[in-house]
Amino acid sequence: MSEKNYNDQEEIFSQVLRAGRRTYFFDVRATKADDYYLTVTESKKFTNDDGSFHYKKHKIYLYKEDFTEFNEMLKAATDYIVNEKGEEVISERHQSDYTKETESTITEETTTEAKTSESFTDVSFDDI
Repeated sequence: MSEKNYNDQEEIFSQVLRAGRRTYFFDVRATKADDYYLTVTESKKFTNDDGSFHYKKHKIYLYKEDFTEFNEMLKAATDYIVNEKGEEVISERHQSDYTKETESTITEETTTEAKTSESFTDVSFDDI
């Protein structure tokens, strides 16, 4: 099999989802036996200190015998997230008014609670 034929066989079907710094590629490919499988690739762009950039890629291979169970589990997981948290995106990156509770905020609240409890004096009525 020539390299050209192999590359033509590889490019059966492809979709791209751009999501911020991440890009997802859904590619249908063929095995040597000419059966189809799916690859899902996550590509994330990173910027170096000097302004240059590089990509990190993660890929999964999904074969036909796993499609049904994979789809069921993906649907169950995504339905769970939407049912528990809704469809609204809550993150620093997507909402300008989002404030993350920092350690200093937690420390201030704890200190305030501690001061309040310290300022209370326990009086024993036996002493009166």
